[in-house]
Amino acid sequence: MGSVKDIRIISYPEAEKSGLGFMNFSDRYSVFDWGQMPDTIPNKGAATAILGGYFFEKLEKYGINTHYHGLIEDSIPRRLSELKGVSKYMYCDIFRVINPLKDKNHYVYDTFQYLTSNFLIPLEIIYRNFLPEGSSIFKRFENEEIRPEDFGLKSIPEPNSELKTTIIDFSTKLEVTDRYISKIEAQEIADLDNSEINSLFDICQDINELISAEYKKIGIKNLDGKIETAFNRKRKITVVDVLGTLDECRFELNGVHLSKEAARIHYRKSDWYHETERAKTVDRLNWKNECKLQPEPLPAEFRTLLSFMYCEVTNQITGRNWFKIPLSLPEIVDGIKTYMN
Repeated sequence: MGSVKDIRIISYPEAEKSGLGFMNFSDRYSVFDWGQMPDTIPNKGAATAILGGYFFEKLEKYGINTHYHGLIEDSIPRRLSELKGVSKYMYCDIFRVINPLKDKNHYVYDTFQYLTSNFLIPLEIIYRNFLPEGSSIFKRFENEEIRPEDFGLKSIPEPNSELKTTIIDFSTKLEVTDRYISKIEAQEIADLDNSEINSLFDICQDINELISAEYKKIGIKNLDGKIETAFNRKRKITVVDVLGTLDECRFELNGVHLSKEAARIHYRKSDWYHETERAKTVDRLNWKNECKLQPEPLPAEFRTLLSFMYCEVTNQITGRNWFKIPLSLPEIVDGIKTYMN
C-alpha cells in the first residue's frame, strides 16, 4: 500500500521474472511526503486511473515499454475504448522494489550493483518546462546546491518563466523524503551505464512532449512532471506507476494550478506545514516522528472543487464524459482561485 494507491499482488516478481497485479487508485491524496492526509477527494482515484490508462495507451505508439495491461472491469483488463463505465483498478506488471540500506543519516545503494533485471529503478525523473513561483528549484539555487549551468542556463530564471530548453532533473524514490540529486549521483546509485542514463533522458523528454501536446489541445500549460521506471526481465527501461495525471504533473489554466499543487498551496499557509519544515531540519530520516502537529482536513467546498477538477480534466483529455460535472473547467478554476490567496 502506498500513500494514494493500494497494490494487490497476483504473482510475485522474481529475479528473472516480473510479477502481475493491479493498482487500486484510491481517493486519498498526499502532499509534502506526509503520506495519507486526513480526508479524501471524491472520484479522484477513478479519474486518475483513467487518465493514466489514456497516456499509457498513447505511449505504445511511441514504442516505449510500460507495465500497463488495461483497466479492470468485470474482473477483466480492458482498453479504455472497451470500458462501459469508470474503473479505478489498473492491471499491470509488478517489479521488485529493493530498498537502499540505512546507515545512520545516510542511504547506501550498494545492492544495485548486483541487480540485473525486474526491479524498480530508485529514481524519479522530472521534467520542467516552466518554473512556477514556489518551485523547489529556486531554493536549491539559493542554497547553491545547483548552478544554472548545470542545466544549460546562463542565469537563474525568473519565477513563472517558460524555459527555452526543458530541464531534466532527478530525485531519489525510495528514501523517507525525496532528495534531489545530480545526474552523476543518479547514475551512480542506480548503477546505470551511459546509454541507460541517456535513455532515461530521452524517454522523459518524449513523455513530456506527449503530455504537453495533449494538454495544449484544451488550453492547459504543462509546467512540470515526473516519471518512474523499472528494468524488465531483459533490462529494458519500462515506464511504471502512472504518468500525465494531476498527481504526477503540475498544470496551469488562467494562472491557476490544475494539479495536486492546489492542495499544496492551500496547506503552505498552515502551521502544520511550517512544523514539517522545522522537523525535517532536525531529523531528515525520521522527521514525521519529530513533527508535533497534524494536518487539518480541507474545507468542504474546496475539496468538492478539487474533485471536479480531477474529473473534468479526465473528461476533456480523453474526450469522453466519464463523470457528470455541474461546472465548466473555467468555473472550477475560478472557484479554486479563491482558496489560493
